[in-house]
Amino acid sequence: MAEKLEDLNLPAAVVTRIIKEALPEGCSVAKEAKLALSKAASVFVLYLTSHANKISIESGKKMITNEDVMEAIHDTEFGRFEKQLNDAAEHFRKIQNSKKEALNNKKRIRESNQEDDAQETVDIKSDL
Repeated sequence: MAEKLEDLNLPAAVVTRIIKEALPEGCSVAKEAKLALSKAASVFVLYLTSHANKISIESGKKMITNEDVMEAIHDTEFGRFEKQLNDAAEHFRKIQNSKKEALNNKKRIRESNQEDDAQETVDIKSDL
């Protein structure tokens, strides 16, 4: 659990980046507005997490899943965001799977190279 109330806030740099991406180029935001948006986003995340946790516990689970979050979004009347969030979750899964595949391929290539090196060593020794 957070020791200080400030620990519950989202990182300012992340909130600022999201604000910049959402607004047209050349638009500026006052420092107080950034702070207000940051606080609002933090409260929203805590609110949604609380609901998702309740759903998870009622289901007999100890971990909040994507399904729990989506149900919490629906239950808290933010259902209009479900499609966008499902699309984002699917995109995230694809990226994670691609990274995992790349790592596995890299590992296979490394192991194959080690086997080739070992075979070359055996061939050299047998030639001697």
